[in-house]
Amino acid sequence: MEAIILAGGLGTRLQGVIGAYPKCMAPVNGRPFLAYIFDYLAEQKCTRAILSLGYKHRLVTDWIEEQDYFFEVDCIIENEPLGTGGGILAAIEEAATDDVVVLNGDTMFKVDLKEQFAFHKKNNAATTLALKKMHQFDRYGIVNTNAQDIITSFEEKRSCEEGLINGGVYCINVEAFLAKPLQEKFSFEKDYLERFCSEQQFYGYVSDSYFIDIGVPADYEMAQEDFKNLFK
Repeated sequence: MEAIILAGGLGTRLQGVIGAYPKCMAPVNGRPFLAYIFDYLAEQKCTRAILSLGYKHRLVTDWIEEQDYFFEVDCIIENEPLGTGGGILAAIEEAATDDVVVLNGDTMFKVDLKEQFAFHKKNNAATTLALKKMHQFDRYGIVNTNAQDIITSFEEKRSCEEGLINGGVYCINVEAFLAKPLQEKFSFEKDYLERFCSEQQFYGYVSDSYFIDIGVPADYEMAQEDFKNLFK
């Protein structure tokens, strides 16, 4: 299993809390957030991680050189911000497998990747999104699916009582992804998922696993408490 980690973000909303660290290196109980993502990938039997890095990338690569994980770790450096789609595109060209897993470097969604991957392959999907049911939220858009778990539409962020959100963990078929007319810089969410949704090749895999996005200070602080029990 190869995993791409999008870890080039500046963490603008967190800079008042974490200073000049890149977001994936935000300290959580004395360890970078990225360390917990690596722990999760180790649990999931990942064999290789490809990191797409940008802002303050030397802080990340220096830390990686000091680590000892059983899976291979490679990095590609974005000389300028490429967007989520461009980051995936740059990294996916280094992949050796037919399908890859993609994660965000500021989100922990403890999905069973083997189950999601099997679901993805069974449906011969171009991309499979891990979806999380949320209640009373306004930070995320809604993902709509039909009875066959095919994603039918995406809705903009708004105040919602209940709905499925995109949890930021994807299984992507490399050939199907590279076959699309993609720019060097683009948004994976807007310019790939929403643009090609009507082709009905995107599936939603619903999981009730633990989820947190540390993109805002309140949730970053929540992670400090949650991870004490989540990772022992």
